Amino acid sequence: MPSDPLTPAVSARICKHMNEDHAEAVLAYAHHYGGVDAASAAEMVAVSATDMELKVDGQPLRIPFDHTLTDSEDAHRTLVAMLRAMPKQDA
Repeated sequence: MPSDPLTPAVSARICKHMNEDHAEAVLAYAHHYGGVDAASAAEMVAVSATDMELKVDGQPLRIPFDHTLTDSEDAHRTLVAMLRAMPKQDA
């Protein structure tokens, strides 16, 4: 099954899924990759080929990816890999 290019609609779909089904992971990204240790709330706002944009306690935060994403499947693999790379207490 071919993957979707990272269009604004695909970004919105990814964000909706992450915010509704994996809110704890979004907060963990803010803590670990964003360095916002005291954050209590995080929402994924957008996913582009180069980074994810979060709203953390009401403030914008961009977290760069380690490579340029090619499509929605690459985004999925990368987000999962980032979560798995965190120490257990962060994830």
